[in-house]
Amino acid sequence: MSLRRGFRKLAREITLEVRDELGVGVFAPLDPYALAELYGIEVLDTSHPCLPPESVRHFTEKRPHVFSGALVPLRPSGALIIENHVHHPRRRRATIAHEMAHVLLEHPFGLTLTDADGCRAVAPEIEEEATELSGELLVPTDAARLAAFRRWSDQAVATHFRVSLRMARWRMNVTGARRVAARTWGKRLRAHAASA
Repeated sequence: MSLRRGFRKLAREITLEVRDELGVGVFAPLDPYALAELYGIEVLDTSHPCLPPESVRHFTEKRPHVFSGALVPLRPSGALIIENHVHHPRRRRATIAHEMAHVLLEHPFGLTLTDADGCRAVAPEIEEEATELSGELLVPTDAARLAAFRRWSDQAVATHFRVSLRMARWRMNVTGARRVAARTWGKRLRAHAASA
């Protein structure tokens, strides 16, 4: 599956607007919890006493890998995010960014279906858009390119932006950051050699 035409550009525009609203520069780590607060979205983790203990045990002890988080609609309007408190803090940041991407993109809640694990099953294109926007929020394209020009490793990117190594690697690859840097360095070397 591929993103709809122009979506990556839209994700970059949304990211710049959101970072401006939060007062966070493009090369600074974004706090997804502050983003949720800005939009009035409460975040509860699975240790919250209002959640059914049997469900919490299932998703935190028996099958913690099947549930990272969910955006839950509230009536008459609004939403909250539930996140899995046993996951690593960097994964939790990605989860909150992903759920906030659904909010920012105004994805409809519609009918919520569940898969065999008891987790939400939604349209793949909606999840792909939320994944792309959450990645852009956490490691913007322009920031990935700057990191490539600084010759940062994936681990350095992960550490700076407080994301997992997997997320850092994906963002550096999907943005083409290192290819852009390599082409620029190649052009400079050729120009320098031609002028020498």
